[in-house]
Amino acid sequence: MKQRYMAALIMTGVTLMSMTSWGGPLKVYILAGQSNMQGHARVSTFDYMASDPATAALLKQMVDTDGRPVVLEDVYLTSLSEGRNGEPTEKQGQLTTGFGAGDDKIGPEFTFGITMHKHLDEPILIIKTAWGGKSLHTDFRPPSATTPETPTGPYYQKMMEHIRKVLADPAKVHPRYDPKAGIAIAGFVWFQGWNDMVARDVYPQRDKPGGYALYTELLAQFIRDVRRDLKAPDMRFVIGVMGVGGPTALYDSPRYVPAHQGFRDAMAAPAAMPEFKGNVVAVLTEQYWDPKLAAAVEKKDRSEAEAEIAKGASNKGFHYLGAAKILGPIGQAFANAMYTE
Repeated sequence: MKQRYMAALIMTGVTLMSMTSWGGPLKVYILAGQSNMQGHARVSTFDYMASDPATAALLKQMVDTDGRPVVLEDVYLTSLSEGRNGEPTEKQGQLTTGFGAGDDKIGPEFTFGITMHKHLDEPILIIKTAWGGKSLHTDFRPPSATTPETPTGPYYQKMMEHIRKVLADPAKVHPRYDPKAGIAIAGFVWFQGWNDMVARDVYPQRDKPGGYALYTELLAQFIRDVRRDLKAPDMRFVIGVMGVGGPTALYDSPRYVPAHQGFRDAMAAPAAMPEFKGNVVAVLTEQYWDPKLAAAVEKKDRSEAEAEIAKGASNKGFHYLGAAKILGPIGQAFANAMYTE
């Protein structure tokens, strides 16, 4: 951790701020996807992170000395999603908790912002668009994959409209934006997949080798299209590969292994394409799954110790148990994959 960042952390407590003089373009990061990008980890699950040395250090960056969630003074976020009534909901402000799928929830954006700020030690603007229950094959379908039967996805369009609106006047979101210095679109994180993985009608051979090849094709087109539409041909792109349930080699039952592993391989595949070498990275989120927590949640008759562990979860398995202990490290991993010296 940088010395200046440490000083800010110690001096400000609940508010983290950059101590550097800064005069470059405002770096912009775009986060998009479905419900797991929205984020269903309640703040009440933070404490469970302290039980594991692997996440205890990250927790110390997420809360102040009084245990309150930090607020990053130099990191601003605008988030577009939908409320329960289907109406668009937009939040913006300094990055802290509450930018998840509820006012007491986080998604990957929280620790992504904390970690990117630690890496860069300068102001950051995050634009997040995420809607639950949306597919790549229909809802986010990229323009280059449009056919008469399958038009451009409406959520691809909503995503781009929101991004363009924010970029047209960044000062409305980030007060330190300098029009003379401009902006730099520094990266894009994609965290989606569940609705495609279970779409047997779209992927009828999903449990066979190559059954999700269409997803790879669509994701590659998506990467090309967002780079073109944002006029950022070399923009770094991070793929958050679905990992609910942890590594498939550790599954209790082999029933879902072919489909789940096949889908994960298809999601990660664009990162290995020659055209994307060096600027598209796949992050295997399965490595942040917590089997101990999952076992405690699934057990009906829990012991007192198991009941205490289960407090680390606040949602279903397909939402990574709504656990900060899982989503926190995932956001951190996205930032680490995004960062280049």
